[in-house]
Amino acid sequence: MATSCSGRKNIQGHPCFGGNHHGNGRMHLAVAPRCNIKCGYCSRLHDCANESRPGVTSRLLTPPEALEKVREVMASDLLGPMIKVIGIAGPGDPLANEETFTTFRMIGEEFPLLIKCMSTNGLLLPEKIDELETLGLHSLTVTINTLDPVIGARIYSHVRYGGKQYRGEEAARILIANQLEGLRRAALFGMTIKVNTVYIPGVNEAQIPLVAEKVKELGASVMNVMPLIPQADFAGAAPPTVEEIAAVQAANEKIIGQFRHCRQCRADAVGVIDREEPPLRAGFGDA
Repeated sequence: MATSCSGRKNIQGHPCFGGNHHGNGRMHLAVAPRCNIKCGYCSRLHDCANESRPGVTSRLLTPPEALEKVREVMASDLLGPMIKVIGIAGPGDPLANEETFTTFRMIGEEFPLLIKCMSTNGLLLPEKIDELETLGLHSLTVTINTLDPVIGARIYSHVRYGGKQYRGEEAARILIANQLEGLRRAALFGMTIKVNTVYIPGVNEAQIPLVAEKVKELGASVMNVMPLIPQADFAGAAPPTVEEIAAVQAANEKIIGQFRHCRQCRADAVGVIDREEPPLRAGFGDA
């Protein structure tokens, strides 16, 4: 079970951090198309209405368009009462897009009671965390798949950082160091932190408990072990079974709380986790 942070932020309504995930909803805003790393399991699509997975959206939004969508949803008799969280989770990495900060700023001014949430690969987290704190970010998800650069080199094909492109173990070493330092600093600010780890059979299963121990030590509240979606560089790989995921969650529960109702959301997801309302069907898409 997720535990809240030291009381600085009230996140009781957040469905991913111990809130009522059957009744409380979230709205993801697809304002962040650019990414600064290439994960082997990621395939981003900006005009996809039919797939339900991270990295896809029916369309990209500008910050003003995102604010207008929030206005429409919050005015809806169906969705308005259930939406507690505004999240930015792609389809690229939010911290690699200035539109993320503009959007949070605009929404915070008009809807100050909505919880601000963001998901990131963590590469830019150390240098952006102060700005996120100023914007009032409540909760943060960081995807950390390994602590070992050798294994990281099998997961990430490259990292773009500081105006340079890195590959192999050097790229993974930079990414992992920034993820851990950014997580540590976010915890010092009192943010509630979830760590996502993609379970890739034959690649990182032995790393998962090590990640759990480290992120717990640094201040994360909950861990979400996600099954690999076979695509891109891992298109031919077999995902973990339901039983394998459950076994890993049970083992890691002894270290850190486990998030078990993840649906691997789209970058434009709207509604309650268990009752998804894709933007097009909900009437908040391209119209």
